[in-house]
Amino acid sequence: MALSRRKFLLGATAVSGAWVTWGALPAWGVGTTASPAQFLEVSKLLINHQLDEAVGARIAAAAATKYPQAAQMMTSIAALAQAKQARQVEDFFGDIPEGPLQEFAHWVIFAWYSGCSSPKKDAQLFTFEHALTYKTTADTVAMPSYGFSGPNLWSRPIVPLSNMPIF
Repeated sequence: MALSRRKFLLGATAVSGAWVTWGALPAWGVGTTASPAQFLEVSKLLINHQLDEAVGARIAAAAATKYPQAAQMMTSIAALAQAKQARQVEDFFGDIPEGPLQEFAHWVIFAWYSGCSSPKKDAQLFTFEHALTYKTTADTVAMPSYGFSGPNLWSRPIVPLSNMPIF
């Protein structure tokens, strides 16, 4: 990237300016960045749950830093799903080629389900309460079980050794 510096006189003050000439910039440097809306669209293809837009924006920002080609990867995944007329992940996931594209798709799924960027200690946290890991049991009802002394009582009641003093 070539920079040219020139000085301008602005009133009585000299101002230094710098221009970027794009001719020396490599083609990969001008790439488009992924928008949160595009990320949410691809996420809805990869995950069959209701997704939170605020969490999606945080994951999209992390995806853009972790995967510099995230915008192109999302475009490729969306194109594969569109070619198959897919409505859910099972319709097209087998067609995602192994390598960086499939790794990115797995990372997106992992991020939504776990709520963080990786299983390592230095992982970036996106959400805890909206992680999809907890969505599978959010609408379940615990059925009572019967123990020795009644429903949900699998232990005998603790009997005090002596009478407690009353104050």
